[in-house]
Amino acid sequence: MKHPDSPISPTRRTLLKAGLGGGILLAAPSAVFAAPAGFDQWRDNFRARALAKGISDATWTRVMGRIEPDMTVFRQMQKQPEFHEQIWQYINRRVSDWRIINGREALKKHEALFARIEQDFGVERGTLLALWGVESAYGDPLVQQNHMRPIFPALAALAWNEPRRRAYWETELINALKIVDRGWGTPEEMRGSWAGAMGHTQWMPEVWLNVGMDYDKDGRVSPFGKPDDALGSSARFLLNRGKYHRGEHWGYEVQTSGGAASGSRTYAAWASAGVTRADGKPFPQPNASAQMWVPVSGGPAFLLGPNFYSVKSYNPSMNYALAICHLGDRILGAPPFINPFPGSERALTLAEVQEVQTRLTKAGFDTGGTDGRVGNDTMKAVRDYQTKMGLLPADGYGGLKVLARLRQGG
Repeated sequence: MKHPDSPISPTRRTLLKAGLGGGILLAAPSAVFAAPAGFDQWRDNFRARALAKGISDATWTRVMGRIEPDMTVFRQMQKQPEFHEQIWQYINRRVSDWRIINGREALKKHEALFARIEQDFGVERGTLLALWGVESAYGDPLVQQNHMRPIFPALAALAWNEPRRRAYWETELINALKIVDRGWGTPEEMRGSWAGAMGHTQWMPEVWLNVGMDYDKDGRVSPFGKPDDALGSSARFLLNRGKYHRGEHWGYEVQTSGGAASGSRTYAAWASAGVTRADGKPFPQPNASAQMWVPVSGGPAFLLGPNFYSVKSYNPSMNYALAICHLGDRILGAPPFINPFPGSERALTLAEVQEVQTRLTKAGFDTGGTDGRVGNDTMKAVRDYQTKMGLLPADGYGGLKVLARLRQGG
């Protein structure tokens, strides 16, 4: 529900590409970290603008009085790792064994919460589980520990010295100060990505402030701690902004008898035109409408209903929405896609991913852990290994081919 490059729509996802460690301390003594030239003057000028927006003197002093800008954010902006994934690689990484297994555990633990959300908003539990799993690994504290930093020093640096989007970053910094002013969060707990996205479903301050709801009725809105506020708010977002249709599935993998037709038709009309579900089952709501999508010629085809596009309102990527919808289905027991993408491999099992990580680490390529989760550290390690071994393309995808080469001792 957020992205620093999209101030008009705060719904785009800020990727978890923050550097390791917590960044510069929130209230570091000036003797340790000298503010870069011009920062103090900017901060003094910004104070008046913040107070004019209703920020209290006490909050300003508490948060901004001795703050030092986290200058590492500029390296993060300029050196985001580039991985050019084919759609099957993108989906395999997100619809991973680790996320499926842990999604089922998360559902067991929070089944009453998901039942309440389905009752209140009509949003399927699979969709929310998948969003939660992709955005923060189901709120795993290791994500916070290893990939998050205090957001105030980061936002202060961006608001001060990121010329293309200074007004946007200043607004987000003021939003974050308002959150502290309201008592919804403390500066110490407000840790996030280099761009300021925080918590279970990675809220930017604007989303926290204006979209978040107190779903657990504890008197504050928070994306941290219990997942109630984050998941309830995300469901309400999908309903209100994404126009989610209660009781409808997102869509289905289908078989077509001919070329893919365009336009929206009812499932009954698609069936009359020779389109059937790939698993052979009937369409449960023949009068609901859907559109045909074939991501890659020769690969699986899909009929997409309104709820697919509701997920896309959260992040405007068709591949992201397909991965979320498919992951949700897999968590709830559905099989992989029946028709493979051209040139694709099956996804590795959890044990196989861990084996790749262990073998890479032993070979001197640090994967940042061997827990079966594939993040940027593992992808970089794979790409470096592929480059060294002459495995082309060196795309960072640690699949069956990489595993086979590692097993050869190469």
